[in-house]
Amino acid sequence: MENREVKFNSKTNLLQLEEHMYHLVENPTANVFRNLFPYTEVPRIAFNDRVVPHCMPEDIWITDTTFRDGQQSRAPYSTDQIVTIYDYLHRLGGPNGKIRQSEFFLYSKKDRDAVYKCLEKGYEFPEVTSWIRASKKDFQLVKDIGLKETGILVSCSDYHIFYKMKMTRREVMDHYLSIIRDCLEIGVRPRCHLEDITRADIYGYVIPFCLELKKLMDEYKIPIKVRACDTMGYGVNYPGAVIPRSVPGIIYGIMTHAGIPSELIEWHGHNDFYKAVSNSTTAWLYGASGVNCSLFGIGERTGNTPLEAMIFEYAQLRGTLDGMDTTVITELAEYYEKEIGYQIPPRTPFVGKNFNVTRAGIHADGLLKNEEIYNIFDTEKFLNRPVLVAISNTSGLAGIAHWINTYFKLKGDEQIQKTHPMVADIKGWVDREYEEGRITVLTDDEILNAIDIACKRLGIEFHGYGVTES
Repeated sequence: MENREVKFNSKTNLLQLEEHMYHLVENPTANVFRNLFPYTEVPRIAFNDRVVPHCMPEDIWITDTTFRDGQQSRAPYSTDQIVTIYDYLHRLGGPNGKIRQSEFFLYSKKDRDAVYKCLEKGYEFPEVTSWIRASKKDFQLVKDIGLKETGILVSCSDYHIFYKMKMTRREVMDHYLSIIRDCLEIGVRPRCHLEDITRADIYGYVIPFCLELKKLMDEYKIPIKVRACDTMGYGVNYPGAVIPRSVPGIIYGIMTHAGIPSELIEWHGHNDFYKAVSNSTTAWLYGASGVNCSLFGIGERTGNTPLEAMIFEYAQLRGTLDGMDTTVITELAEYYEKEIGYQIPPRTPFVGKNFNVTRAGIHADGLLKNEEIYNIFDTEKFLNRPVLVAISNTSGLAGIAHWINTYFKLKGDEQIQKTHPMVADIKGWVDREYEEGRITVLTDDEILNAIDIACKRLGIEFHGYGVTES
């Protein structure tokens, strides 16, 4: 210990001496933390009450995996669809590039064509990066295309090392390091995807491996990113939870004990236990600059962290959107449903058809008086989605007119007034429904059908942008 360097910590303004050096721990058999992951029982969350400090980086951002992990659970996007979505991501991230990067497959001609077309856009953000097999041939392909960074799979739990790779920890570490060195030799920045980190031996394997990455960075003068991948969604954000399930503990260890700076740490979460968003936010809070996301959370099994969710997490943490254009989120949702044919579950936050629709009669009454009572924020401003009141027996003429105007986004002279005969006709139908014993709120499709019937009965035409006589 007497030869170890004393360093000044500019964040705490204290001299620090690291008391422990973390060496690779070789086990003859796999350590799969059976006490936490019994498999035949529900996984356990244990605590030791060791709490690490918040360490929010000065700059935080989002990276995108829509075209990589997002394509592993659905039909592949066409080249044109990828380019269109990439355009949307550029607009969504804004001039400050808060969506920093987007990663692409390079396996097929379709994927490579999409990469070339996205590069032709000349956007600084999102930077086009790749995901490849760990081979010299694929590294050369990255360089030939002109990409500066690529992802490399470096699975880190004994589940993968022993059962999938069929290697020892030393063998797999040497294998990974040789691959990363090949990448560095041709001047491409590696991004190491530490798969299954929430079932890995953090201080017996992950930290020693990251220390070796630090040595390679010092040797080649090329940054190496570390992506902490919660592949199975086991991460938890609870203070005092034990590693490897503790998100704060993982980020703290990589940053403090391996010396990897915040700007080179990313979190990649999955939603198997409904914790993708909270774990991603926690990674920011404890020192990771990047969180890796997919549009609408589309990804392997239960999906990835939804990109749109982290945009609003960012705004809540920072008090600003920093130039991000959140109205693009609605455009993307419409593009996915109308052009790609992907059906977004209607109650999905921010993008679902009914995310800001109230169906409770008492809520509807409050909304008609002041929408702030039951709307999360000005959804019309941020998402071009005005709050919608569902129709019930308590809606009245004003409620029906409000529904029509908001559903069809009618403004000014185009708006339907509550005195219009069509509104009265629809209200008559609504009243009859409830007089006959109905107790549930009417669906959008039912109301749209009632509008069609009313127009035919009254001899008028309504196309969603105004009323004309037939």
